Amino acid sequence: MLRTLTPILLAWAAIAPAPAAADAPAGERPNILFVFSDDHAAQAIGAYGSRINKTPNIDRLAAEGMRFGNCFCGNSICAPSRATVLTGMHSHRNGVIDNGAVFDGSQTTFPKLLQAAGYQTALIGKWHLKSDPTGFDHWEVLIGQGPYYNPPMRTPGGRREHTGYTTEIITDLALEWLREERDPERPFLLMYQHKAPHREWEPGPRQLSLYDEVEIPEPATLLDDYAGRSGAARSQEMTLARHLSPRDLKLVPPPRLNEEQLTLWNAAYGPKNAAFEAAGLEGEELVRWRYQRYVKDYVRCVASVDENLGRVLDYLAESGLEENTIVVYSSDQGFYLGEHGWYDKRWMYEESLRMPLIVRWPGTIAPGAVEERLVSNIDFAPTFLEAAGVAIPGEVQGESLLGLLRGEEPEGWRESVYYHYYEFPGVHAVQRHYGVRDERYKLIHYYQIDEWELFDLECDPSELTSVHAEPAYAAVRVRLEAQLARLGELYGEAPPSGIGGGSR
Repeated sequence: MLRTLTPILLAWAAIAPAPAAADAPAGERPNILFVFSDDHAAQAIGAYGSRINKTPNIDRLAAEGMRFGNCFCGNSICAPSRATVLTGMHSHRNGVIDNGAVFDGSQTTFPKLLQAAGYQTALIGKWHLKSDPTGFDHWEVLIGQGPYYNPPMRTPGGRREHTGYTTEIITDLALEWLREERDPERPFLLMYQHKAPHREWEPGPRQLSLYDEVEIPEPATLLDDYAGRSGAARSQEMTLARHLSPRDLKLVPPPRLNEEQLTLWNAAYGPKNAAFEAAGLEGEELVRWRYQRYVKDYVRCVASVDENLGRVLDYLAESGLEENTIVVYSSDQGFYLGEHGWYDKRWMYEESLRMPLIVRWPGTIAPGAVEERLVSNIDFAPTFLEAAGVAIPGEVQGESLLGLLRGEEPEGWRESVYYHYYEFPGVHAVQRHYGVRDERYKLIHYYQIDEWELFDLECDPSELTSVHAEPAYAAVRVRLEAQLARLGELYGEAPPSGIGGGSR
């Protein structure tokens, strides 16, 4: 249920510190470690049934905590998802509707509220919101997307240069903060945020040859022809067949490598590239080669994220922090790993919409728990606040997941999730669209071209054929149109300009 406040109370909530519940002593309030990767698809995590790679440390969290099977983002693109996580509000409310927007750091965020309630707060890694981070006692972030090697980073004191592999450097800095700067008398929030596995996929020195001798299984829809869907699916620019760049495919070395790194790179990729050039592949064979090259580099980047997460988990265990620390693993959205012949995200289709979400909280979450109710990235902020005993501001649009984490049966939990993607025209040429997804069905409207899609996820989990025009689904269509209108009203977003609530 959306909370409401009078204008005066809303203004107060934006500036006043939220009290900790019952003035709980610092030692009794849980620490929060939020691990956030970039573009890490659920289908590339062992705990989610990956067929293409292994993630033993992420799987360890799932075995010791709860895996959410139906966590979705409200806008599948990097900066908007991050702004939603911070504020608990959809893109149209927090002001970051696309990657070109600058995050307004004066607005209320959950780190600010935790800081006001006595938490020590830190942010290390990818930020991607342009403005300086606010609400953090300590921060060191990549500049923009940041490179995979030798990254300069922003700090309150200015630019700081680093040498090495970015995933390892971010982990080194996180561990350094935990060991040397953390105040043991205060609970902490550490947002430990990776660049990987974002494009272009540049594996670390330890993973350059991983999977070399393995043939990665292809998705069933690798050679999709987009029949049965709207014109939007056919007009995009994100196919393995036509749109991957030489840098994506490692036909040229990445920038910023030093001499030692370039030597390792050439030793790993030189023979592979020579073999490819000699093969002279075309057509479907070329697509299949590009898939293998792309997805191997992607899962190599994931392997480094998983390995470095293991370092942090080991530290929590060794230091005695494990028992009172909530560890959350997630990613800003999903990603295409060759499904539909694509890479990237943006769409409301399942691979892009779905976020991994795994939470470990010893003594609160039953080991190996699985939760299938519909949750969203608007729910992250209120969950962290309630777990810390901090009041949730009325403008927050999400719901706390604390009851679900405890295994409780919620009353009146949401029946559907809302989505809106805004970045068109833009990179990858994905049409603007908004829609609603419930447990079985999904309705999408590409409103600038006025085309609709309706999918029955039970009968068509790969979303290959829209049934929007089929008479047998007329009642479903009407029901979802009503849901879409209701959610738009609930979240305070009018139907996109020039259209009504129904399908014409």
